[in-house]
Amino acid sequence: MRFIDTHAHMYSSQFEEDIDEAMDRAIVTGIDRILLPNVDSESMASLHKLCDQYPKNCFPMMGLHPCSVKENYKDELELAKAQFGQRKYIAVGEIGIDMHWDKSTLPWQQEAFREQIAWAKEMDLPIVIHARESFDEIFEILDEVNDTSLRGVFHCFTGDLTQAKRIMAYGGFMMGIGGVLTYKNSGLKELLPHLPIDHLILETDSPYLAPVPFRGKRNESSYLLQVAIEMSKAFDRPIGEIADITTENAIHLFRLHD
Repeated sequence: MRFIDTHAHMYSSQFEEDIDEAMDRAIVTGIDRILLPNVDSESMASLHKLCDQYPKNCFPMMGLHPCSVKENYKDELELAKAQFGQRKYIAVGEIGIDMHWDKSTLPWQQEAFREQIAWAKEMDLPIVIHARESFDEIFEILDEVNDTSLRGVFHCFTGDLTQAKRIMAYGGFMMGIGGVLTYKNSGLKELLPHLPIDHLILETDSPYLAPVPFRGKRNESSYLLQVAIEMSKAFDRPIGEIADITTENAIHLFRLHD
């Protein structure tokens, strides 16, 4: 079986001491492609370093995370956009809106989100959306800008069926399913059977949101297998099918066959 971890911060400082071992564990487990979202200017060097170390396994995205949208966000956006002329990226991400930590920056977050969506359209790249307590704010913008050229994923999807249907109605969007699926009271186990599997991809969001039985510990890409096992139970389908379908979904969305 082969899997793709479509969202992992494996370049995080939490892996400074054992990144090679963590990468080996992922590859041995069958997670041989890992997609890495950027956060801001401070994460770029470590992101690029890991991709250069593992060019066959790690694929970079570029964008400005909503939690990093501060007073200097215009400078950060300029720096991020300039990176697209330096190397190949598979997506504009991680972008979006976060209403959990600092609601006062919402106008800046909205402007940054719109601008980065425009980049994605211009470069024909998918967007990777961070949506924390912000579905309504994100839907408002997508309702304005969505067209047949826009595609992407709502990473770490934890919404309800109504929100899932609205995402699928946009036409080019998928939902990223990670460790939260394994949490007892998340509601995702009950929701998943009501969703078409061709709209789902797997992710870890490592080093965050480790699945059961590793919850509370540092997450890593090898733990994607636990998410896949839980998804196979939810759909009552063999894990091999889960691997094949979600991998093909990711290849299609991010055009990894190019």
